[in-house]
Amino acid sequence: MKLKPLAFRMRPGHIDEIIGQEHLVGEGKIIRRMVTAERLASMILFGPPGTGKTSMAFALAKSLGKTVKSLNAVTDKKKDMEIVVEEAKMLGQVVLILDEVHRLDKGKQDFLLPHLESNLIILIGCTTSNPYHSINPAIRSRCHLFELQPLTTEHVKQAINRAIADQENGLGKQQVKLSDDALEHFARSANGDMRAALNGLELAVSSTPENEQHEIAIALDTAEECMQKKSFSHDKDGDAHYDVLSAFQKSIRGSDVDAALHYLGRLIEAGDLDSIARRMIVTAYEDIGLANPQAGPRAIYAVQAAERLGFPEARIPLAVAIVELCLSPKSNTAYKALDAALADIRQGKSGDIPLHLKDSHYQGAKSLGRGNEYKYPHNYDNGWIDQQYLPNSIKNKQYYHPKATGKFEQAMKQVYEKIQQDKKI
Repeated sequence: MKLKPLAFRMRPGHIDEIIGQEHLVGEGKIIRRMVTAERLASMILFGPPGTGKTSMAFALAKSLGKTVKSLNAVTDKKKDMEIVVEEAKMLGQVVLILDEVHRLDKGKQDFLLPHLESNLIILIGCTTSNPYHSINPAIRSRCHLFELQPLTTEHVKQAINRAIADQENGLGKQQVKLSDDALEHFARSANGDMRAALNGLELAVSSTPENEQHEIAIALDTAEECMQKKSFSHDKDGDAHYDVLSAFQKSIRGSDVDAALHYLGRLIEAGDLDSIARRMIVTAYEDIGLANPQAGPRAIYAVQAAERLGFPEARIPLAVAIVELCLSPKSNTAYKALDAALADIRQGKSGDIPLHLKDSHYQGAKSLGRGNEYKYPHNYDNGWIDQQYLPNSIKNKQYYHPKATGKFEQAMKQVYEKIQQDKKI
């Protein structure tokens, strides 16, 4: 009989064997509570490849001793679903694990819906796509939606070590000796994809002859060959990681495209999309700001595209955004102005709000003088009229100091300076 792949054999058989996804299966978390209460509900599990969606689905069903059937929304036909439903009618209930659930066509969907309603079928759909974008609302509304997070390097190491030790389903009978740097490389180069790491490990073991001690010794060079990726030294939790992030942001701020792309490349090799996204977005607003206001939204769009694509394609929108951020004019005036205002507030420099600005939408406000002398700007030419807005104690305070960087802030600078000038007349 042909041996099934290692990644398939190492699928968890119980909720307690699931690696990662603590936000769902940890003590007191929602899916754990479902299993504890023995009330499994239909759900959609979505997330990046290799995060264990199908494995989790099987583990949940097995944890409760449920009858499980597995289909694929693309390759299996409506007739296959009819067979599952007939079996459920005989047994009372069946868990249907449906891969590629976002590809479910209308005919199959319409057939399944009444059986989901009656709870004859508990559907666990698995997909890499965002269900809010890709799954028909009729199915989506009948299922709980749970997002699986990318696995950490430590999670992948745990899976590798478990596979090496497991004598029944894993490699425990083969005396596999994995060097520390090989283990690190398998875990890091998988970029959170447990299946990729286990496939690479299996290839390494099957292609490496035993040594004189009857051991299969896997070194770094073998791991690199089997993962088709060179070792790259980058500790996501170490000082070097934060040095790269710092250099990345400062290169963008300094308008050095080549340096920014270099550090972006390091972060991509480390598979750290979360840190890339955070630094890109904060840089767009902190260092470019009003000099190019569209840089912020476009950075967010690039991050969303990258998250949806996943690596390696994610590098494409990221590169486009980084080049724009680097070559955009730079301005930090907006957040610096807010920081100055916050500093005054924290030092007790607030003062009472002027009476004419206070809320006057209640009975008796007028007799208290609240809002009586407020001048509604839209009643005046150009929608502006001089009146005091800041408290008396800081009425002449100026927090915002515009720069003439970029056409947008140049225009704002002119408006700001005109208002300041009109106030003095």
